[in-house]
Amino acid sequence: MRSSGRNNRDSGRGNYRGAGNQRDEKQQRAGRPRPEERRYDVGGTSGSGGSSDRKDERRGGGPKSGAPKSGAPKSGGSRGAAARGGAKGGPRTGAASKGGPGGKSGGPQRGRGQAPARPREYDAQIEERNRARHSKPQVKTPKTFGEQEGERLQKVLARAGMGSRRACEELIDQARVEVNGKVVMEQGVRVDPEKDEIKVDGLTVATQSYLFFALNKPAGVVSTMEDPDGRQCLGDYVTNRETRLFHVGRLDTETEGIILLTNHGELAHRLTHPRYGVKKTYLAAIQGPLPRDLGKQLKDGIQLEDGYARADHFRVVENTGKNYLVEVSLHEGRKHIVRRMLAEAGFPVDKLVRTAFGPISLGDQKSGWLRRMTNTEVGMLMREVEL
Repeated sequence: MRSSGRNNRDSGRGNYRGAGNQRDEKQQRAGRPRPEERRYDVGGTSGSGGSSDRKDERRGGGPKSGAPKSGAPKSGGSRGAAARGGAKGGPRTGAASKGGPGGKSGGPQRGRGQAPARPREYDAQIEERNRARHSKPQVKTPKTFGEQEGERLQKVLARAGMGSRRACEELIDQARVEVNGKVVMEQGVRVDPEKDEIKVDGLTVATQSYLFFALNKPAGVVSTMEDPDGRQCLGDYVTNRETRLFHVGRLDTETEGIILLTNHGELAHRLTHPRYGVKKTYLAAIQGPLPRDLGKQLKDGIQLEDGYARADHFRVVENTGKNYLVEVSLHEGRKHIVRRMLAEAGFPVDKLVRTAFGPISLGDQKSGWLRRMTNTEVGMLMREVEL
């Protein structure tokens, strides 16, 4: 038996070396599994030969030479196959023909048909534990004796953009801060920014997570946040914002000027409601000569198809020959109201720009620029509509 096994080993070794094919040698080396990928067969075939085969596998050798041929490579002995690339003590039945050195595939395929490595399973368990740990509902512990509710007033004012905490403390010392209609005279007052009304110099402080923007809308931009026809709209200027914004009122597509954007629904509603009569100011380019009583006609009212329209203020800003630049202020918000009034008076508008919306003026803001309104401007808007 020993001689036959040695002959088998020699024949297998001789056949492998005699092939002289470097490509086969590279495939055998590449097919050798890594130590952590090796799988060991702990089972055996039924019968008296199973225990002796397992003993040989534990010692490091392959099955005996007298083992059935179905579990051994075709070209050599089992020990020679294990030495060339098979794992020690590897599966004896079916493995050699599918993934063994003498099989059809030319060697065990690394990573195919094998159980996941232990480190991956361990990482999955860690991830599952962390997920379960962080997904637990937060338990609110009862407040201890003496714990005060709310936040310090100077901290709320600083977060609202009124300055540093030290500067906000000076505002309190100067009796310029009110909470729910009462002037705060001492430091350390705690407030609830979601419920309490806070004012500085009579102007409401926007302490909640509200956003207020002023946009100088160019001509040709549609006054909507989205346009199904693909035209340029207001939403193109407020991308990458965490909160959804909406516009306050409208401007004609060809009209330029200031338009407000915010997520404060009540403020936007009051700014456009006729009850509060927020004034809007426009600059219009028209052709003259103008009669002296044009301003009186506009203030008395111009008859339109949907009723009278009256201007609150009118003046000539600039005159160059027949070209006039006039300023018109009114509190109405009907569609094309300024263009229709001047056209009915006999002076069609060549260009129209809205320069102010209530107390918020356009100033030197360039066309297409979006700016965040200051806290003072927000307070002026809120006072305008009694908020």
